[in-house]
Amino acid sequence: MDKNYCFLAFDIGATSGRSIIGELKNGRLDMKELTRFPNKMVRVGDKFFWNIYSLYEALKEGLHAASESGLNPDAVGIDTWGVDFVYLGKDDSILGIPRSYRDPYTEGIPEEYFKSVSRREVYDRTGIQIMNFNTLFQLFAARKEKSSLLDAAENILFMPDALSFLLTGKKICEYTIASTSQMINPWTKSCDHGLLEKAGISPSLLLPLTMPGTIIGNVRESIMKECRLKGTIPVIAVGGHDTASAVAAVPAENPNFSYISSGTWSLMGVETDEPIVTDDSFRNNFTNEGGVDGKIRFLHNITGMWLLEQCRREWENEGKKFIYDDIVRMAESQKGFISLVNPDDASFANPESMTSAIISFCEKTNQKAPRSEAEFVRTIFDSLALKYKYVLDRLQSMAPFKVEKIHIIGGGSQNKLLNQFTANSTGLPVVAGPAEATAIGNIMMQAKGLGVVSSLHEIRQVIQRSVTPEMFLPMDMPEWAEAYMQFVSIMK
Repeated sequence: MDKNYCFLAFDIGATSGRSIIGELKNGRLDMKELTRFPNKMVRVGDKFFWNIYSLYEALKEGLHAASESGLNPDAVGIDTWGVDFVYLGKDDSILGIPRSYRDPYTEGIPEEYFKSVSRREVYDRTGIQIMNFNTLFQLFAARKEKSSLLDAAENILFMPDALSFLLTGKKICEYTIASTSQMINPWTKSCDHGLLEKAGISPSLLLPLTMPGTIIGNVRESIMKECRLKGTIPVIAVGGHDTASAVAAVPAENPNFSYISSGTWSLMGVETDEPIVTDDSFRNNFTNEGGVDGKIRFLHNITGMWLLEQCRREWENEGKKFIYDDIVRMAESQKGFISLVNPDDASFANPESMTSAIISFCEKTNQKAPRSEAEFVRTIFDSLALKYKYVLDRLQSMAPFKVEKIHIIGGGSQNKLLNQFTANSTGLPVVAGPAEATAIGNIMMQAKGLGVVSSLHEIRQVIQRSVTPEMFLPMDMPEWAEAYMQFVSIMK
């Protein structure tokens, strides 16, 4: 790795996005944020959309910011949230703007679809957990609406592929983002035509899959000129699904680990070479999503910091603003395990008042309810750590290896108290960091696309040299084991 490389990553979530420059020098990666931009849903009547043209402008602003910083990237990569897509017409025009997965048009749609193909068969054929907004059900809902866009569409492009198309004019269907759709066979890594046909959808809508690390095409000359960039810049298919990019950045020394991608949601799983589709995985609602380098991300979705975020919003409305250091001190000041909740209980999905929902859950399960802000925070942290243990036990019963440690990545990895609680609860060492895992994984897959690194193993070696994760070892295990029995009882 004699040459220095400069990569531009666009990491776009369902509320905001950013552009990040990664410079690879002497086998180490340094990163700097260039721009940050909102990603707002657009409501028209009772329908919700994404403004893809606003995102396109944000990409150009990121490219221009690189130029203004004196940088001419060697490559560009884009990752986004899953399942959503644009329709492309016969002349490659984008038809309308993409519908948001939060649009209610898919409510009750899976149950209608299961009249043609059973819930279990859909899971067995895709390995993907059933969620009403999965792409398969969005297309079925569009067919039932008699969508003129669907009728006119030649292809669909998932969000990162649609944005790379706007930059390059080249159409692809990247594997990791397509794997979230409930339309991909995880063994053959190809489209399950039968599932689409049962929805009344032509399988030709979906392009053949492109693997992460593939060069899509070069940034259009007009954009290069507009952004004052020189030469040619390839756009590379990274792990288009943001969690796929994040998991690629786990600084693991061997494959025997579990990861928690921690944020509003906590995604907990393992990396495997083959899908795990069994009675247990179906019953426990585990999903098999595509990873980079041919890997499968076998995981379970856990409601993460959502409960705390909603409580903080309530307190701010009351004029009480707590920074994160305050939150941690509040939790540390309280005795543990007085109140416990199941973070994934339906009552916490989107209540008018999260504090009221927590109180109601505790009263319903014959527990003392929290009252002070500090008690609410401690309840949430204890409950999350114990839920990680609950999911880990089920994960371990299905995983093809014994999990030796847990890697926590993403923004939540900066919560040292919860990291320690997770180690205490699970009885396993916890390695926390990097917080910027998604951008790192995006950048390193660009490096793989240019041949700078050759494998996921080599990617992780670079990451190990570039970041300094923090280790948390289990403590107070008998106390946590007793609390876990209490937690299991409320789960029932």
